[in-house]
Amino acid sequence: MVRDLAVVVVDHEGAAGCPSPGVIFRLAYLAIRNAFAALRLLTVNDREKDVEILALRHQITVLERQLGADARVRFAPEDRAFLAALLTSLPREVLRWLRLLVRPDTVLRWHRDLMRRRHAGMCRPKRSGRPPTVRFIRTLILRLVREDPCWGYRRVHGELAALGIAVASSTVWEILKQEGLDPAPDRASISWADFLRSQADALLACDFIETVTLAGQRQYILAVIEHAGRRVRVLGTTAHPTASWVVQVMKKLVMDLEEVGCRARYLIRDRDGKFPSLMDEILSDAGIQTVLTGIRMPRMNAVMERWVQSCRRELLDRCLIWNERHLRHALREHEPFYNGRLSPPTRAQAAPLRTVPDPITDPKRIDNLNIRQRDRLRGVLHEYSHAA
Repeated sequence: MVRDLAVVVVDHEGAAGCPSPGVIFRLAYLAIRNAFAALRLLTVNDREKDVEILALRHQITVLERQLGADARVRFAPEDRAFLAALLTSLPREVLRWLRLLVRPDTVLRWHRDLMRRRHAGMCRPKRSGRPPTVRFIRTLILRLVREDPCWGYRRVHGELAALGIAVASSTVWEILKQEGLDPAPDRASISWADFLRSQADALLACDFIETVTLAGQRQYILAVIEHAGRRVRVLGTTAHPTASWVVQVMKKLVMDLEEVGCRARYLIRDRDGKFPSLMDEILSDAGIQTVLTGIRMPRMNAVMERWVQSCRRELLDRCLIWNERHLRHALREHEPFYNGRLSPPTRAQAAPLRTVPDPITDPKRIDNLNIRQRDRLRGVLHEYSHAA
């Protein structure tokens, strides 16, 4: 009985066939204690055994009366295993009249469950389920989908196969589903931000900036910015932005772009009435198509709007503009100041006004640096460089 008891025990909190050490220890203690109890019964006569059985049955009756009809007695896993191994060896007819805290059918059900889990543990395969996907493969799948939004899971699976990576197509589909990525037809639509990033080398943006001088005269500044290099070109300032003035400025812009070899294909602008229709014809003859932003949608021209805010914050809001001549002078100082401080990745795309030195990693050289400051507009703008 002890051997069968040790075989069929199963920890209900763990996996089938893998009992925890605590359950095995309690079960061993229970088996040893009852084994000594069985040895003690060998010296007891039948009359004493009958008296003990009647006393135990009466105690069970008192316990059932105190618990009530609806109360349930909770058995530990080792108790269930011991009772199942001990009582199932008796005939079913004997179990019917035994005085137990549980029904005989419950004891038989415990035994069936234990035996089923025993066989399930013996027949369990060495490897359960599909192995997890390597993190590198998961990262690569998400990268392919992000860089190629029109690819579906089958196209990604084919690309992985061409790279020699063995993974099922259903695994690719499951990874995309877990990340919340829509199917390829829903991801193939290009947003306005994606269009701007993909066409940055061929995009220009222009806008008017309005400011007021100390004399109360309203001035208009027309500027153009390149999306690829963020290089700004201030085309001019005027108090009366007539159609002829705008056309003349645009002709000069087209000649400057041809001179530096800038291959712009699109010009983004708003629907301001100061832009004449003749301006679009001049740009069209130069191979530049005009793209109009939506009504009251400044984010469609976000790159230009960002420079406008920088110009206001760094120059116009900090400098008192006397007249149009003073405004042109201030803009001539601010334009190279802005273009010269472009970040290194952006500076590599545009023609830099200042060369970028190699990074300094030696602590001794950092302690001996001599930084020189250069003022523009009498201290409104500051530039810093190494002293010669």
